[in-house]
Amino acid sequence: MVEYTKSEARDWAKQNWNGCIAVTMPSYTADFSGINEKAIAHDILKLKELGFAGTLLVTELNVTPEENARITAVAREVGGPDFQLFFHCSFNTLEENLAALKLAEKAGVDSVLLSYPTSYWPTSLDQVFDYTKTLCDSTDLGVMLFGLPAWGFERIHPAGMPVKWVRKVLDEIPNIVAIKAEQGYPTIGGIMEMYHHFNGEVIISCPIESETIPLMSVLDFQFSGTSNTNWTSDYFPRAFNLARNGRWEEAMELWWQVAPARAANVAILTGSSVGTTVINRTGWKYQEWLAGFNGGALRGPAGRLPDRLMKQARAALIASGLPVTDAPDEEFVRGRIPA
Repeated sequence: MVEYTKSEARDWAKQNWNGCIAVTMPSYTADFSGINEKAIAHDILKLKELGFAGTLLVTELNVTPEENARITAVAREVGGPDFQLFFHCSFNTLEENLAALKLAEKAGVDSVLLSYPTSYWPTSLDQVFDYTKTLCDSTDLGVMLFGLPAWGFERIHPAGMPVKWVRKVLDEIPNIVAIKAEQGYPTIGGIMEMYHHFNGEVIISCPIESETIPLMSVLDFQFSGTSNTNWTSDYFPRAFNLARNGRWEEAMELWWQVAPARAANVAILTGSSVGTTVINRTGWKYQEWLAGFNGGALRGPAGRLPDRLMKQARAALIASGLPVTDAPDEEFVRGRIPA
């Protein structure tokens, strides 16, 4: 049930979007024919235990709109009314995203992360605007705009989503309530530019853990999401809250403590060009499993994680003083929670 009108969406988000937002990937039955609801419930409860304020329910992993709706319903039931659930607009077409969003709304999702299909190939920013507006017009929920090099919009403009275009979006689409600002990643150009122009008007999110805490020495973030920071257990919510509450030096002590884990995360992500291709979600799933989440193999096609990177991720958590399972890696593919 939406608690606000579109004209009230930004004020509602400023009041309700706080803290750190994680990611939750699907978990499956042993034969991959269905969703493992017990494992999904386990992962949501684990996020709440660690201090996360919500999660993105990842869809670009060969789940159907109907399965995603069921995942949403399970997450809403165990997460409770105040746990933010983000719909991931990563289905194959605009039409499929519109239909999947309607199902997710009925199941209890309360926020939207805007994405663009791999088949989408605009040749002008006007076309990107039209896609964005059509999707946002279809829902009353608050939507987070996402500037990301993976969309390929840099062929139109070097920034992908430049300031002038974002200005038009904010002027004409009232339920855009936040910007996940990764334009120009892996540089900080996008986050700094979006903050400079639009902070206070909408929420500016820096989801990149390595940047967020250092930038909070000069920028006032209330919200960070969405990303796989949950593999470092409660580190990121703790550090984020310290920085928000005037204890930035203590936050930076934690930031330095987890440097080994950060380096391992970069190694897992950079098996291919950062920011321009599909994320190795198997790597993310394995990292989470190390920290006590369900884990489990993903439906194909899915990336693979070589043994050397598994060893590096495990050793990095130990070196960072963070929780890590002592279970052998062969248990990862089965997952922690039976269906």
